[in-house]
Amino acid sequence: MNILFWLIVSILILTAFLFVLPAFWRKRVIATTDLDQENINIAKSRLRELKESKVLGALSDAEYQEQLADLELALSDDLDIKNPIQTLNDQGRWAVYAVVLVIPLLATGLYFLLGNYPAVSHTAEMSVDVEAAKVAEIGNMVNRLAEKMKANPDDGQGWLMLGRSYRALEQYPKAVDTLANAYRILGEKPEVMMLYADALASNNDKSLIGQPSDLITKVLILEPENMEALWLGGMAKAQSGEDQAAYDRWKKLLGLLSPDTEDYKNVNGLLEQLLAENPQIKAGETSNKPTVAPASGVEVTIDVSLADELKASAKVGDIVFIYAQALSGPKMPLAIERKKVSDLPLTVTLNDAMAMMPTMKLSSFPQVKLLARISTSGNAMQQPGDLIGTVEPVSIDDKIHHKIVINGTVK
Repeated sequence: MNILFWLIVSILILTAFLFVLPAFWRKRVIATTDLDQENINIAKSRLRELKESKVLGALSDAEYQEQLADLELALSDDLDIKNPIQTLNDQGRWAVYAVVLVIPLLATGLYFLLGNYPAVSHTAEMSVDVEAAKVAEIGNMVNRLAEKMKANPDDGQGWLMLGRSYRALEQYPKAVDTLANAYRILGEKPEVMMLYADALASNNDKSLIGQPSDLITKVLILEPENMEALWLGGMAKAQSGEDQAAYDRWKKLLGLLSPDTEDYKNVNGLLEQLLAENPQIKAGETSNKPTVAPASGVEVTIDVSLADELKASAKVGDIVFIYAQALSGPKMPLAIERKKVSDLPLTVTLNDAMAMMPTMKLSSFPQVKLLARISTSGNAMQQPGDLIGTVEPVSIDDKIHHKIVINGTVK
């Protein structure tokens, strides 16, 4: 029980007693009127009236003597009445004991019977599980979002938000399903692919081998300096026993981190551990590109430029994606290069080493479509407002420089 609570209660009771008890304890005298003195005064007044009447001749001597005798007799009778004056010195003191003893006992008994004294203690306050309440509220919100998605199955952003929520609640099977829908609708967006890869790994005992590793590889093609992809990509390679590839990715990540951060120390420690466990790692060589199938010798060279009328619409830091697509079928790039507007005009060469998947590469198609697109959002997926230029069809056996002028806007 809280000692402070009872101390406060005691002080309040004592303060109340200081106001109430003095009124009960103080001696009180209650007296009635002194009747003897009042009767004497009346008799004196009557005597004066009799004398005045005699002097004025209103009364004879005989009448005066008779009424004087009556007055004396009446006064004598009145003085025989007992004076009712009373002094009540102790009246009300019994109430002091009632207030001091009965009221505190009654109040305490009622409080123990009807009150909830643990509610005022610090231990009771700390016992309230605030985190559990928050988790329950989040769970209700997620359930409402899940119900909403049943009516909007083509809302990619909604699936992405729901997948994030399930991931935060560590409900990984549900996160995998919802992020698969987001990936299907939104396509090859680095953010979506990273979340999907992480959910797949979390649902498979943290293993990044297989589909998670493939998704991370796609992200690194689109964003070679994506630090999360470099970290998880190195982990995926280490799990599959590809120590050199793991070292290369973590080495590049180390170059992107500030030396005074904890992340830098952790990554540097992993690199030192890899070198200690596998002395054959080539520490001086790093490969920033993901490991793909060996190149077949097929190459397509492209000269890319930006039309003068659109130069004001592009920023020097905007991303330029140069890639090849199959003329029909899946729109996944067969080979892709990532540059910036500040690099334009430029020349790039696409080959099988730039493929996003071993089964989808340049040498698999006799003709392709070449595209150069400026993405203001940085997303690999085509968005309204992007600036674009295309050339099609292009034979992969043609060794000439293909020219792409970025002169259109995606609607």
